[in-house]
Amino acid sequence: MATHGGSKTAVVAAVVGNFIIAVIKFVAAGITGSSAMISEGIHSLVDTGNGGLLLLGINRAKRPADEEHPFGHGKALYFWTLVVSVSIFGIGGGMSLYEGISHIRHVAPGAPTSDPTANYIVLGIAMLVEGYTFSVALREFLKVKGTKGAWEYIRGAKDPSTFTVLLEDSAAMAGLVFAFLGVFFGHLLGNPYLDGVASVAIGAILMGVAFVLAFETKGLLLGEGVDPETLADIRRRVLGDPAVEGVGDILTMYIGPYALLVNLGVQFRGGSTTEEIHDAIGRIEADLMGAYPACTRIYIEAESLRPALADAQAPA
Repeated sequence: MATHGGSKTAVVAAVVGNFIIAVIKFVAAGITGSSAMISEGIHSLVDTGNGGLLLLGINRAKRPADEEHPFGHGKALYFWTLVVSVSIFGIGGGMSLYEGISHIRHVAPGAPTSDPTANYIVLGIAMLVEGYTFSVALREFLKVKGTKGAWEYIRGAKDPSTFTVLLEDSAAMAGLVFAFLGVFFGHLLGNPYLDGVASVAIGAILMGVAFVLAFETKGLLLGEGVDPETLADIRRRVLGDPAVEGVGDILTMYIGPYALLVNLGVQFRGGSTTEEIHDAIGRIEADLMGAYPACTRIYIEAESLRPALADAQAPA
């Protein structure tokens, strides 16, 4: 069964790296007064906090089931990932946009640009540190996605921590590029407005990442089930048991990154004894758990769906 080990490694690396970068960026912003560097500092500080929230979600999701949460705490990770997306959108993206627009509105036309040397040094250091954390996140992401395409995996992933850090680090790398362009061309052309434009671009990138995270987490938080291909395979496997005559509704829901609830309505062959039905249920559960280790809870209703099956099989 998959674990959180790899994604947790990427999150820890991102937290440490982002904190170091945030301190350096704010120091540079204080020296040069660069709007883009302030936005980048805010970005890294927000990413540091978001990494902490993801770690909290990962740890909470591992807590065992109890009386108040009989299906466990797996969805805690989905909740905290949603909080992370709101944080990226509101704090990171919103403040970067505000900082950029404020800079554009209040900078004096023709105002001299400050010496960008400190910004270049910080951006270079940040690129090295961010590049390392990005490589860790990318390595873990490539490991878990296997042969699937990146977007295909993100759309179907049930553990958002595997791609949240990668998206954050990708946005961070893009933000560094825009910050560099804003500082470089602002100084080269003597145009202080470009520094604010870079800050606005950074804010837009963060808001875009936040939207993707929120959209992908929403379905999991509301109770997303398996994809149609997996559902069809589950039905095929159950129908393949010699004691099964028909299969009614198959209800699935992910109750955690690696915990799948499956509720089956099964019609057993006429004349089956209680012992034969019991053995068939055991075979079905063993087959499904072997094929899909995430199936931690399987419930089979042996009689209640017979009327529904009869209606479904009746001629139109």
